[in-house]
Amino acid sequence: MSLPTWTPAALSSSARAYAGPAWRFVEAQHRVATLKLVDGLAEQALLEQVLEDSKPALPPECAGLDYLLATPFRYGAVYPQGSRFRRAGRTEGVFYAAEQPDTALAEIAFYRLLFFAESPGTPFPANAADYTAFSVELSTAAAIDLTALPFSQDDAAWTAPVDYAACQALAETARSAGLELIRYRSVRDPARGAALAVLTCRAFARPAPSDRQTWQIRIGATGVQAICDFPRRRLEFRRADFAADPRLAS
Repeated sequence: MSLPTWTPAALSSSARAYAGPAWRFVEAQHRVATLKLVDGLAEQALLEQVLEDSKPALPPECAGLDYLLATPFRYGAVYPQGSRFRRAGRTEGVFYAAEQPDTALAEIAFYRLLFFAESPGTPFPANAADYTAFSVELSTAAAIDLTALPFSQDDAAWTAPVDYAACQALAETARSAGLELIRYRSVRDPARGAALAVLTCRAFARPAPSDRQTWQIRIGATGVQAICDFPRRRLEFRRADFAADPRLAS
């Protein structure tokens, strides 16, 4: 497949405004992982500060943001593996999110199943794990939407399950054009909800998450089951839901 070719000028002329919430999942232990290493909250705060000071510096535009928003942009270290809109190596960060919690959950379900598929000697966890879904407010005048024309005519390139070359090249050109956000169709969500690639902290309208949900997620050989108490939700993703990706097809 030949890669779609876009110039910075062409991308700029197709830019549009975007505003709204974006959802992302993190393991709930992100808040207490260091607590078991200390004797109290004061010591934990000191340990967290020591760890923070040892991390790569954030870009200036990320100053003052909650760490849940800023962490993906710590690009002082080498990014070990490429993702859809970010090449491997010493590359700039991307904050991946989705317009709906269901889509964000489908994404994390896929990648958790992929981890075990590529680590066949690793046993599945016996119990469900706690995850936090959080939303952030986005607002930018410099976004592109790959689900709309003229970009949707190259939908096959943007939604390739394994080959990210077209998306990575597009993201690099988008950065050079001063764009801040890419909206695209989730490849992992069976309902094909909208996903978001935030290219810079300037796209965040607020410095901290605006909403949170607590989920219990169980991962097993047949798929992923997820339960949220408030709002009350139950979702399940079967392994077959992700069969379009050859890494899980078998």
